[in-house]
Amino acid sequence: MDVHALLGDLKHHYIAWGVVFGILTCFEVLNPREDHRLRTRLLGVGFWMVSLLISFVATVMLALAWQKLGVRPLFTIPSVLAVVGGPVIGGILAALIAAIAHDFFFYWFHRIQHRWLWRWHAVHHSIEELNAVNSYHHPSEAMIALIVMQIPMSLLIGMHGPVSPIVNLVLWCHVVWIHSPTRVTLGPLRALIVDNRFHRIHHSTEERHFDKNFGAFTTLWDRLFGTCHMPARDEWPVVGIAEARQPRGFGEWVRMPWHIGPADAPPEQPDAVALPEGQPAPA
Repeated sequence: MDVHALLGDLKHHYIAWGVVFGILTCFEVLNPREDHRLRTRLLGVGFWMVSLLISFVATVMLALAWQKLGVRPLFTIPSVLAVVGGPVIGGILAALIAAIAHDFFFYWFHRIQHRWLWRWHAVHHSIEELNAVNSYHHPSEAMIALIVMQIPMSLLIGMHGPVSPIVNLVLWCHVVWIHSPTRVTLGPLRALIVDNRFHRIHHSTEERHFDKNFGAFTTLWDRLFGTCHMPARDEWPVVGIAEARQPRGFGEWVRMPWHIGPADAPPEQPDAVALPEGQPAPA
């Protein structure tokens, strides 16, 4: 194992995510739907730095383990797409197929989190000023995802051949942007691809939105499995959970799962009235 190469990869990992967070924060500041405090954004950056490190280590550990054991996925997204569509079109198609397949595993992992692992996932849902950098998870979720999602997915499906860094950047931007309070949305494309308005429903405090919109990339799986709620034009609900406020520091972030309540399912929450546009979230 080349330690210097791994450190270089980690550095590039942080740089790429820094670019993603920077781009999306600019969108939020220049075209806001809500006003958020600088302090919460800075806390979010700090939490993400820890989470990204844990996630990077977990992914490297899995890749090294499978390489050592000679484990290969059962199915592979064919690199022939690059031959059929050319390196650009073929690469984009392969990346889209990979994203849709990954979202299938994520969809079920997400539902498992709400049913049996709520105590940890509730940290993500406790966020009341939801934006690009303030969309962190509990640090333990990277290891939970490794066991529940990444290992099964890596055994079943893999991607053969490189993916364009630009395509990767766009996909990373998308998975963070779905938490952004910016007015920039996908419009009619929301019927197929998850955007910030669609995912906002998932974080809503309104009971009619509970257990809806689990997908993070495509609406396909929510439609297929009956959990889709397509937002109306004026739906922009308050987000958060009744049993906890968003963490105010590193200690609260780490300890929160042990103060949430039963881990088997989220408790019922009262309906909330959506904030008028431009009004800041509760402090």
